[in-house]
Amino acid sequence: MWYRSASFILDKQEQLRNDAVTDDAESRPHSPASTAMETAENHNANISMYYQTRSAHHGVVTSDWLAQAQAAVAGNSDAAVLENNVSGGKVKDKKLSVVDEFNNWRKQPELAEAVAAIRALAWVIRSSQATTMMELEIELKKASDSLKSWDTTSISLTAGCDLFMRYVTRTSALDREDFSSAKSRLLERAEKFGEISYKARRIIAMLSQDFIFDGCTILVHGFSRVVLEALRTAAENKKMFRVLCTEGRPDRSGLRLSNELAKLDIPVKLLIDSAVAYSMDEVDMVFVGADGVVESGGIINMMGTYQIALVAKSMNKPVYVAAESYKFARLYPLDQKDMEPALRPIDFGVPIPSKVEVETSARDYTPPQYLTLLFTDLGVLTPSVVSDELIQLYL
Repeated sequence: MWYRSASFILDKQEQLRNDAVTDDAESRPHSPASTAMETAENHNANISMYYQTRSAHHGVVTSDWLAQAQAAVAGNSDAAVLENNVSGGKVKDKKLSVVDEFNNWRKQPELAEAVAAIRALAWVIRSSQATTMMELEIELKKASDSLKSWDTTSISLTAGCDLFMRYVTRTSALDREDFSSAKSRLLERAEKFGEISYKARRIIAMLSQDFIFDGCTILVHGFSRVVLEALRTAAENKKMFRVLCTEGRPDRSGLRLSNELAKLDIPVKLLIDSAVAYSMDEVDMVFVGADGVVESGGIINMMGTYQIALVAKSMNKPVYVAAESYKFARLYPLDQKDMEPALRPIDFGVPIPSKVEVETSARDYTPPQYLTLLFTDLGVLTPSVVSDELIQLYL
């Protein structure tokens, strides 16, 4: 279970406001389009959609993982073929849903999942047929809820949608303008938020350059696009450094990162995950990404991040985190089990007896005391400042 901290005193008021909107929405007749928007399809209940997405975007995956993703895609294709056959080969006039638009944006491998959701929500405003601000806000909230339910385990997706709703709708000017002007203002703010989110990775890469020095050795864990961008920028700036990549089992995402670094002619060494403590003497800093940044200043990230931070702390090595502000979530995990699990398939290469329990959790929580700095598009932050930044983001 996740807990929200007491610092957000507006939670109850927000809940009352949401209840009022929900009651108003339930009193209206539901159209087929809105019903479709409310339904988020999950192809396989045994694996989080977040990790089905990663299998599609990452080139190095296990056979079981790839099969899961292919089965999901095939399921969609078969459904489309069946629908086409039933209709006699004629293309039906089906209205595009926000999830469809989200999936279209998600096809771009370099586009973060949360940014794809932000683009899809901006599309909802642009294509809306609403005639009042109340109708538009209800439609936008339904679209946001649909995206969040698409994968309830994705922290960045939920946080991105919540921040979008706060950023776009929290302006008093909307109450004083006619609907056409208010909608244009809403769309303008949506597009601006999308651009800010899209450029976040580049901003973080630039901010991190002062901490990457000539001759340093950097330990990274898993595949993070923002970490890759920071290392690419450092290489473009002619800095001389080398990288130690953990393998990142079970999806071997570290293999992909090492391949990308090799293409950039960055010296890279691949480690098995259990060799972190053995190699820590060579390391000058640890550099990781994050699935989410929580109110305490800690991070939720790929399984193994916590133990790397523990080893680094014990050996006085700084741990740097690169994370976009749309990953800042109003969550307060108390321990490792205080999280909604994001499950992933585990391939040990040999049959596992049915009586043997397998841990399938995909991520862990690293408390703030083991982190040194967070590189974000809001600036370089200490973990203790994160709570204040969250308040500013959500107010």
